[in-house]
Amino acid sequence: MKKIEQFLVKLKELFLAENAENQKMLDTYIKFAEGRATENELARANDQLAENFKNLGLGVLVVLPFSPITIPYIFKKAQEYKIDIVPKWYKDLTIDKKQ
Repeated sequence: MKKIEQFLVKLKELFLAENAENQKMLDTYIKFAEGRATENELARANDQLAENFKNLGLGVLVVLPFSPITIPYIFKKAQEYKIDIVPKWYKDLTIDKKQ
């Protein structure tokens, strides 16, 4: 039971961090619309937007029919073509599980 609690606490922390990053991204896009954002801020916001698209992509894959078959195939092809489709928060979660 202790491992499950630790896993859930870590997951909560990662989601809170992701939420904070999304807030920064939105603030940066508002600043950009007003003409006050720097190139560095805009680059970080675009990276966060790419992470959100990765999250969306995984969500879509999960609800597709035959997802237990298609998800491993898509991950294998993504690795083959050196495409990163795994969100950063999930990578952080799996790195901590291995330790």
